[in-house]
Amino acid sequence: MDLKTFSTMAIMNFFIAFGVLIGGSLVGGIGAFLVSKPPLYAMNDLAGKLKIWGVVAAIGGSVDTLAELQKGFLEGALGEVIKHVLLIASAMLGAHAATIIIHWITREP
Repeated sequence: MDLKTFSTMAIMNFFIAFGVLIGGSLVGGIGAFLVSKPPLYAMNDLAGKLKIWGVVAAIGGSVDTLAELQKGFLEGALGEVIKHVLLIASAMLGAHAATIIIHWITREP
């Protein structure tokens, strides 16, 4: 994986995880409003619950990344292991950034 492909994947992972959390929380807030529940509380709660699913969606929802990590460890390809860990970290960063924004919108800690 060259640097251009890696940086493209890292940016995509960030925004996929970010979008899953923002979209899921906003749509969940609308759903909460429709069933007479407090929408801001529901948005805040969903942001915490959807965090891991944003990361899973960003890395592809499969075990390919984990298989690549295992292969990298077993074959001694430390560079590939670091790249995949950084891709997962970029997805986690996107999910966390979205959670901070949802907390900011709902004014919850």
